[in-house]
Amino acid sequence: MKLKFIGAARTVTGSQHLLEVNGKKILLDSGMFQGKRKESFELNRSFDQFEPEEIDCLVLSHAHVDHCGNIPSLVRRGFNGPIYSTFATRDLASLLLKDSCHIQEKDLEFVNKKRKKNGQHLFEPLYEIEDVENTMNLFMCINYHRTLEILPGVKITFYDAGHILGSAVTHFEIEENGKKIDFGFSGDIGRANMPILRDPEIIPDVDYFICESTYGGRFHDDYARTESKLAELLKKAHQKKSKIIVPAFSVGRTQEILYSLHLVFENNLAPRIPIVVDSPLSTNATDVYSLHSECFDDEMKKIVRDNQDPFGFAKLSYITHVEDSKELNEKSGPMMIISASGMAEAGRVLHHLANNIQNPNNIVLMVGYCAENTLGRKIVEREPEVNIFGDIYQLKAEVAVFNSLSAHADADELLEYCNGLDKTRLKKVFLVHGDYDQQVKMSDRLKQNGFQSVEIPGRGQEFILT
Repeated sequence: MKLKFIGAARTVTGSQHLLEVNGKKILLDSGMFQGKRKESFELNRSFDQFEPEEIDCLVLSHAHVDHCGNIPSLVRRGFNGPIYSTFATRDLASLLLKDSCHIQEKDLEFVNKKRKKNGQHLFEPLYEIEDVENTMNLFMCINYHRTLEILPGVKITFYDAGHILGSAVTHFEIEENGKKIDFGFSGDIGRANMPILRDPEIIPDVDYFICESTYGGRFHDDYARTESKLAELLKKAHQKKSKIIVPAFSVGRTQEILYSLHLVFENNLAPRIPIVVDSPLSTNATDVYSLHSECFDDEMKKIVRDNQDPFGFAKLSYITHVEDSKELNEKSGPMMIISASGMAEAGRVLHHLANNIQNPNNIVLMVGYCAENTLGRKIVEREPEVNIFGDIYQLKAEVAVFNSLSAHADADELLEYCNGLDKTRLKKVFLVHGDYDQQVKMSDRLKQNGFQSVEIPGRGQEFILT
């Protein structure tokens, strides 16, 4: 049994790992790299570690772009095997991949216009809508806690990761050459006591575990303070007539913000101001959330049973048309605009930032992880100047950062999850999906807590598992 690390190795994005068992090849995720545009473009386009047509099946942890966003490229280049996921992951992936296709189309239209003018070779998209349609035909869905043999000698069971709707930690039962190996893949691990979704579930004990490490050395604010902090920000915006611009992932983060706003307004903690969700994907993803109550925690189920709608309250509106989005530029505050993408690398939020970021009366609210070299990270670090659409803008707006809304487990929560596994049996923990400095900190903490072997694999590094 061999394990090769291809993406999200000593970095956060582009999740992709290759497992070889009984002569068969299983790909764990196939996400997009995000960051420096030229470097990311080349990494997303090339499959230099394997041939796509040689992959027998793919196991998808969840529907975030850095985990599923490059599957259509895989299909375009010859992959034709089954894709295993939960039902909610499939539904969200369908929306996200079509949206990704649309964004590529618009981005290339802009870039190629310049390249054509300069007599340069024109870029082609990573994939087109036909590739997305072909991808969706390959999905085979499994409910949580249902075991399925996906290849001879390989069974998988999904457990709730509590990260986004449908996210899963995968437990593999593998038999090769008469020997049995239990293997775990975390995908992204969520947090306990967060709104909407169930808490992360510990998988059965394993011999080897691939664990995410996004916040391996960082700690989140207590979620219990989120409502009060959000209320204070809304009060400030109401008083100053500010626009609050919120770059937010369409899947997961947008719904969590809306839920928190629902609680703030229901409890009269702040005056109601117009809240606008300006993202077709966010709008559609919220509809998918409403369809999958099997993923909700008890509190959210009660809200639904009581016929309340936390995703549709007074002064909340959803925008899908471009012209309606443009009209927001002419409207004055107070107002909150929630728009994708969460790392501020693409989508309509770029236009809202360009139109509002230089006004010191406005507020940019950052609510999620931003990878290195992304516009979102530069805003979080409060760089005085940022580049948007090739132009330089002064960052004069107030920047507020709410780590309490993160859907990723922090350092203590990751350690708690790993501590739920039998250390005496666990031969090795592989840390992926994290900046290297965070991985080193997490590795040190794991070793201090009795984990005997922790690896931080580099891209292309391969291990024999026995």
